Amino acid sequence: MSRARTSPRALAPSFYERPAEVVARDLLGASIVSTIGGQRSVGRIVETEAYVGPHDDASHAAARIGRTRRNASMFGHPGIAYVYRSYGIHWCLNVVTDAPGFPAAVLIRAIEPVSGIPTMRRRRATGSTLPDWRLGRGPGNVCAALGIAGDQDGHPLDQPPLRLIASESTYPAEVVVCGPRIGITRSVEWPLRFWLDTSRAVSRR
Repeated sequence: MSRARTSPRALAPSFYERPAEVVARDLLGASIVSTIGGQRSVGRIVETEAYVGPHDDASHAAARIGRTRRNASMFGHPGIAYVYRSYGIHWCLNVVTDAPGFPAAVLIRAIEPVSGIPTMRRRRATGSTLPDWRLGRGPGNVCAALGIAGDQDGHPLDQPPLRLIASESTYPAEVVVCGPRIGITRSVEWPLRFWLDTSRAVSRR
């Protein structure tokens, strides 16, 4: 007698009710499952970057900026998506953390494709010429490969069409690297970027 397959459970909102730097580390190895547009694609998170609150001058919700229409989702409930457009070109996915009203989030910087790779290639403008591991390398490419855009801003990440699933593996300390954030001009020395040293998909070593 065969057993019915059960779908893996999404990470509960309580997972995100912790400091952004803790969530950023623990998201390594988790999977993003996208069924956006009726097309299923899955990527494993291999690089993240934490933005830890209004005292973080590199954050979109730093105290000098406050709450705006663009960053409103960062003030929402932990476990929702904050999706913004970078330089008016690339969408970027963040996961809101900590507590409602406290603007903190984790940027998903890179994924390793797991399934739905043909779909990822179609979504990437240059996807047909890239090796699999480069399809989700960099935050803009994460969103391009998974079909994520502004419509997902504020979306609860335990519900379709965009869910985060717990990792089935644990990673020893020597595999997880922590270093300064990149692509910013403020608080650049803060060691809030995390990545799996075993993955080729990491955007920068």
